[in-house]
Amino acid sequence: MTINQPLSDRFSDILASAWWLVLLRGIAAVVFGVLTLIQPEASLVALLLIFSIYAIADGVIGIWTALSNKSSNAQWWVLLLWGIVSVLAGILALVAPGAVLTFAMYYIAFWALITGVLQIAAAIRLRKEVQGEWMLILAGLLSVVFGVLVIVQPIVSLVSILWLIGLYALFFGVLLVGLAFKVRRAVKA
Repeated sequence: MTINQPLSDRFSDILASAWWLVLLRGIAAVVFGVLTLIQPEASLVALLLIFSIYAIADGVIGIWTALSNKSSNAQWWVLLLWGIVSVLAGILALVAPGAVLTFAMYYIAFWALITGVLQIAAAIRLRKEVQGEWMLILAGLLSVVFGVLVIVQPIVSLVSILWLIGLYALFFGVLLVGLAFKVRRAVKA
């Protein structure tokens, strides 16, 4: 843009000028979605690997920071413990990914169960004050059912979540590809 050109305030001008970037984002999302649907286990392994690398790096930096400040701060040990826990979590995810995934799914299941029961209890208390408390009861029951299903079949639940992620990415990517061609045509018009 030169100094003499006026600034545009149309959002479509941004998309039109970079339609090919929108197209690339769409293609990347479609590829990610298809790969996740075809190979959910590989997607899960990749996600755990990224988490492991992050947790270990975060922990090492935390440990280094704690030890570097040992003489100047009395609370250095808190950061040291934080770093150690992070490194151990990263290593655990590398050497026992099944245990980490099972723990995560049970954590989600118990969260759903507890919040579902509390929602039902809240709805019963609201009964005298608000019309339509049945919606909160239904939401609570849905949470309880979801929690029970995840407890009964944690791995199936995990694969189902991966399928949802894959389908989302696929449809999102298709929509972006369509948008890219639409704004490209707008540039040519």
